[in-house]
Amino acid sequence: MGKLRIAALALAACTFCCAHAVELRYAHVGNEGDIQTIYVERADAAVREATDGRVGFRIFPASQLGGVQEMVDGVKMGSIHIGHHDFASLATLVPDVAVFNAPFVYRDGEHAIKATDPKTSEALKTINEQLIESGGMRIIGRIYRGTRNISSNFPIYRPSDMTGKPFRAVPLPLWVALVKGFTAIPTPVEVSELPTALMTGLVVGQENPLTMINANKIYEVQSHISMTGHMHSVLAVFVNEEYWQAMRPEDRDAVEKVLDEMAWESLKWANDTDKELIEELTAKKITFIFPENGLDIPAFEESVLKQINQDFPSFAPLIESMKAIK
Repeated sequence: MGKLRIAALALAACTFCCAHAVELRYAHVGNEGDIQTIYVERADAAVREATDGRVGFRIFPASQLGGVQEMVDGVKMGSIHIGHHDFASLATLVPDVAVFNAPFVYRDGEHAIKATDPKTSEALKTINEQLIESGGMRIIGRIYRGTRNISSNFPIYRPSDMTGKPFRAVPLPLWVALVKGFTAIPTPVEVSELPTALMTGLVVGQENPLTMINANKIYEVQSHISMTGHMHSVLAVFVNEEYWQAMRPEDRDAVEKVLDEMAWESLKWANDTDKELIEELTAKKITFIFPENGLDIPAFEESVLKQINQDFPSFAPLIESMKAIK
């Protein structure tokens, strides 16, 4: 980015943020009913209250401002001020940021929230420095969406049940590696196109949190859910650095405090919601497969981690740092 462009963006950010009230353009891909949509709406209300109305969010859900890459590019350029998505969506800027979405890396949801705390996680501090330098943005919060599980139109008990079958992969390298680890054929599909891809048979299955499976009505085109819990789904909340620095320090502190509180709230929502959704989706004729009725989670962990370690050897020290968090 040239010096004139940086200066122009800084001036625009200052003009924008020094106004009486700041309304940050907040983009995300979540549909109505998904945890991430509830998160942004409640965060907006809490931020407005905490800043006496000086800061708020103008929310653009459901990919209104484009898909994942358009959103990341928008935040980098400043046309979008803030957004959220999987940490791995920022890997085009800093490849190792994808480690925070790595499968089988967190002990539980609480560990996932602690390991992704921008204030205290040494691994995330390291990544944030690189993001600011190469992407002009920083991570200021996170959202917990529950564990990701596999849905399909046939029963899956072990990776060999998926061998050679086309499965949706989030269009990011980490997810391509994940689906390879499942022994399936990775087929990148944007979330907005997923129901159609499942309906037409372009893919025969996918993996996501139960909230997303329900909100996007995936149950209408799938018959089984295997509760592999292979990922604790944590999304990064990232903001354009120029706009962030142009805000009052006390307002930045207030936003960070709200987002931290909301992260812990999202953990509670996800845990409570998953229990309800298993009952709700069972009533919608979804068949759940658990370890107690034959699901071989150790086989998934072995197969997936072999692929991840092969494709992402640089993750090792960061994972070690994350696993050391109590």
